[in-house]
Amino acid sequence: MKVAIIHDWLVTYAGAEKVLEQIIKLFPEADLFSLIDFIPNGDRAFLCHKKVKTTFIQRMPKAFRSYRNYFPLFPLAIEQLDLSGYELIISSSHCAAKGVLTGPDQLHICYCHSPVRYAWDLQHQYLTEANFAKGIKGWIVRYLLHRFRIWDNRTSNGVDHFIANSNYIGRRIKKVYGRSSTTIYPNVAIEDFELCTTKSDYYLTCSRMVPYKKIDLIVEAFSKMPDKQLVVIGDGPDFEKIKKLTSSNIQLLGHQPFNELKDKMQKARAFVYAAEEDFGIVPVEAQACGTPIIAYAKGGLRETVIDEKTGIFFYEQSVSALCEAIERFEGSTLLSPTMIREHSTQFSTERFKHEFYEFVMSKWAEHQSILNGTSNK
Repeated sequence: MKVAIIHDWLVTYAGAEKVLEQIIKLFPEADLFSLIDFIPNGDRAFLCHKKVKTTFIQRMPKAFRSYRNYFPLFPLAIEQLDLSGYELIISSSHCAAKGVLTGPDQLHICYCHSPVRYAWDLQHQYLTEANFAKGIKGWIVRYLLHRFRIWDNRTSNGVDHFIANSNYIGRRIKKVYGRSSTTIYPNVAIEDFELCTTKSDYYLTCSRMVPYKKIDLIVEAFSKMPDKQLVVIGDGPDFEKIKKLTSSNIQLLGHQPFNELKDKMQKARAFVYAAEEDFGIVPVEAQACGTPIIAYAKGGLRETVIDEKTGIFFYEQSVSALCEAIERFEGSTLLSPTMIREHSTQFSTERFKHEFYEFVMSKWAEHQSILNGTSNK
């Protein structure tokens, strides 16, 4: 079969790109498509050095740094990709990739990281955080998001089968598109994180510093607990804002190389996470080190962290709720680091590759039966 793989955009190597990497390895002969591709030559190993076919967004002014400004054009751009010569289309989508045009004899399987969060249930939160809650610009953005929702919902009909990256996202797919999905958890490189049974006194958090990650909440909470040490790894637009909130018991390290991050993760007393995530790869990586989690109890982390066993949940994104959870953690008896590590192995790369490949090939066999007129359906 002739296979096309389409990904929203290629600008960094993060969670969605780690999933894409494994899909490419499963279908090495596939052609690769994306809205844009700005991955530097030295960082293209995860793409198996494939040539990526892009859209006109690639050539728009300042697209390298400001591609998100062309969001209203994403639907038009993605529909210009000609995939008519392919039998199997696999979209890796959290924005527009699933909207590619396909025909009735083509099989389209979408690995959905999430329906566009800022266009659907998190629109109001996005508008507030982006300072678009009021004014003319705010109404323009609201209208554009309204138009995108119409397109997004319509193009969901072009997907034959949805794969969700968590049951939480499966519920979002059902709510937004009215479609059922199969959950296949993303691949986590468990093998890259070694178990460490000896823990230090500090707590750790690591994330890109953007509003929804709630790093400011974590820093504020530890500022109120001067007897507890916090290490913060990561950078981003909110770095300076968060820096102003730190106290003497908080180390703000900025971006760190992988080996330094892993060392801190292995030795941390606990990993603290306050965001509502679709899945949340980093907390699974921490558990692979045998490190327990203190996490906000919403989203995909409800499926990767076991409350009172591999971590402690808090149920409100507030300083007081997090402080209370940390106090509960210090008085709790969780599973041993070895057992926490064992729990994390169910999210391994090999597990993902097996489940994803089996799903695709079973749907391909069903599709061929329908085309050949031998299906009982």
